[in-house]
Amino acid sequence: MPTRVCCCCSALRPRYKRLVDNIFPEDPKDGLVKADMEKLTFYAVSAPEKLDRIGSYLAERLSRDVVRHRSGYVLIAMEALDQLLMACHSQSIKPFVESFLHMVAKLLESGEPKLQVLGTNSFVKFANIEEDTPSYHRRYDFFVSRFSAMCHSCHSDPEIRTEIRIAGIRGIQGVVRKTVNDELRATIWEPQHMDKIVPSLLFNMQKIEEVDSRIGPPSSPSATDKEENPAVLAENCFRELLGRATFGNMNNAVRPVFAHLDHHKLWDPNEFAVHCFKIIMYSIQAQYSHHVIQEILGHLDARKKDAPRVRAGIIQVLLEAVAIAAKGSIGPTVLEVFNTLLKHLRLSVEFEANDLQGGSVGSVSLNTSSKDNDEKIVQNAIIQTIGFFGSNLPDYQRSEIMMFIMGKVPVFGTSTHTLDISQLGDLGTRRIQIMLLRSLLMVTSGYKAKTIVTALPGSFLDPLLSPSLMEDYELRQLVLEVMHNLMDRHDNRAKLRGIRIIPDVADLKIKREKICRQDTSFMKNGQQLYRHIYLGCKEEDNVQKNYELLYTSLALITIELANEEVVIDLIRLAIALQDSAIINEDNLPMFHRCGIMALVAAYLNFVSQMIAVPAFCQHVSKVIEIRTMEAPYFLPEHIFRDKCMLPKSLEKHEKDLYFLTNKIAESLGGSGYSVERLSVPYVPQVTDEDRLSRRKSIVDTVSIQVDILSNNVPSDDVVSNTEEITFEALKKAIDTSGMEEQEKEKRRLVIEKFQKAPFEEIAAQCESKANLLHDRLAQILELTIRPPPSPSGTLTITSGHAQYQSVPVYEMKFPDLCVY
Repeated sequence: MPTRVCCCCSALRPRYKRLVDNIFPEDPKDGLVKADMEKLTFYAVSAPEKLDRIGSYLAERLSRDVVRHRSGYVLIAMEALDQLLMACHSQSIKPFVESFLHMVAKLLESGEPKLQVLGTNSFVKFANIEEDTPSYHRRYDFFVSRFSAMCHSCHSDPEIRTEIRIAGIRGIQGVVRKTVNDELRATIWEPQHMDKIVPSLLFNMQKIEEVDSRIGPPSSPSATDKEENPAVLAENCFRELLGRATFGNMNNAVRPVFAHLDHHKLWDPNEFAVHCFKIIMYSIQAQYSHHVIQEILGHLDARKKDAPRVRAGIIQVLLEAVAIAAKGSIGPTVLEVFNTLLKHLRLSVEFEANDLQGGSVGSVSLNTSSKDNDEKIVQNAIIQTIGFFGSNLPDYQRSEIMMFIMGKVPVFGTSTHTLDISQLGDLGTRRIQIMLLRSLLMVTSGYKAKTIVTALPGSFLDPLLSPSLMEDYELRQLVLEVMHNLMDRHDNRAKLRGIRIIPDVADLKIKREKICRQDTSFMKNGQQLYRHIYLGCKEEDNVQKNYELLYTSLALITIELANEEVVIDLIRLAIALQDSAIINEDNLPMFHRCGIMALVAAYLNFVSQMIAVPAFCQHVSKVIEIRTMEAPYFLPEHIFRDKCMLPKSLEKHEKDLYFLTNKIAESLGGSGYSVERLSVPYVPQVTDEDRLSRRKSIVDTVSIQVDILSNNVPSDDVVSNTEEITFEALKKAIDTSGMEEQEKEKRRLVIEKFQKAPFEEIAAQCESKANLLHDRLAQILELTIRPPPSPSGTLTITSGHAQYQSVPVYEMKFPDLCVY
């Protein structure tokens, strides 16, 4: 019941007080007196200087009614304040707002949920009013704290609890709108405010029973959901908050998200964390995406010693963020992302290696195995993130990332890699090599370079084909798959999947283009590729997949890079592989020897149809037909089948089962191919890395000595290269000053001749020397094909102090010459 005064006293009271008193009825159930409220509103608009006093008097009455628990009059007072606030827009409203906010604070401080909701509703109405001038002294610290507390309401009644939480969320939304529209909006982005607002919103968002895992931008909630569901309302408010964030305050809004997820242990499982960061990435401005990615990377560094599943959860969140950011602006964080991920990949492998070394029997062993599997989850998440990020980069950036990752791959005996592997050991180093190559495989997927030189520059190809990456069959598989990604520029690889004898290659509809000049130049120095394939075929731990990938490599080189010279080199390589399987210098098991024979058959069948030389096709088809009847284990369809019968030896087979060099040379020569080099057996080049690798190389020196040990050649016809050692000879060898002068004079004469002599004379002299050299080589390397048994000569390879003798397929007829 409002306080009543006598008529004489009422006349002496200020008019604004009389007008305020008149709006309150005797019974609060009757509600606001509308006629008197209109008079008060007219008075306030006509005399705006009185607004301050009106507000103060209303605040005084409201405070008294709150203390006395007169809720009816409190409702009337707030309704009057709301109407005055909506009606008056002038400079004088500033003092009135202070009284209004004071009354709202009184309601929020009360313990009655009804009054708290009432105060919140009034504040939201006030927040929607656009003021003419900014307020330089007004702060909302109390409202941020109070609304955040309401968001965490634990009232025993579920309906009231939901109502209070909704009011708190709406209050935070009102604070955000009011401060963002204010010129002093920077205050709301201070860490002390964000540390209250963001966790309050996330706490209510977390109550969603089933987190939405949408890939695209989530749809906006309906108006009904906003009003009734705290989770939906909190999510909408969170989106609005992030959408208003700018460059300077983005980090302050994102960091509390990490603190909330850490505190509530929401990284494992991480469905809610993924949902949060999807909202963040879709709500912020696109140019700020890299800030969020940097924050995730920083948090990953901070939690690097946490449980594997926690780290995996953070990395999966990074993957989702990268997936969204890749569609827009990623900014300058490309190398930082890859560097951080590779660092954590190394840490994961190190943790895994340490667990394996520290594991023991019993329960400890089971625990170690569980940690092992968890670390593999981390590693797979990192590789998946690297691959997705890399596949969305433009080609010029992707090539840099390929070089960056390749530079991290450990190569034994060198210090070119930049990844610390000192704590990993041999097993850990092998593991990190596999992980990095898998990452590289993901990045190179879908990469299309115009020239092979761009895709496989020397600085990339050299470490990729390093002997250090041939230690293990899985490493070799990954290396070949990376090469396939880079070589297959016309998407032919899927058509070549699986090693088999293709009846008609034309049915595959192979896509190819004319070989460009850059690719031709690359293949002139393509010995690295041939060498890698040759050595890869002769590894003892090869499985079927290795042979399939080697076959695909040969086929892709034929499609993408082969001219006539390359075709001859590839055929030489295939014949050399066949010879190595027959001779078996490396003591390979029978399965591997037959696998090499099957690989050669599949490739020669492919290349013969690709170059379409009828005689060549006929020879290959005939050999395959004979093998089908007499030696099916030499064909891929049989040798790679389960429980295939293997021969006990290959020495007793007839030459009809083999592809013969003279037959191939005859067929290709008749079609215009230059087949002279077919008669020269392929021998892989020796690289410096062979000496640095821990593997046993087939050749350790650059000198290959061929000795003819035949009974038919008299001993006195052999040319001796020994020289009598005398004092004069030693003196000549030591005193080299005269020889140096002679060499200088020779060089001077040659240069002078090329500068002054007529071109015709120089050309004629070069031609005569070339012809002489050709005749001499033809005399030395006169070869005829014969079956392997009972050869007349042996090939001796000198390696340091040891000699390796082998029986060749060819009968070598050297007149009386020893070649060094």
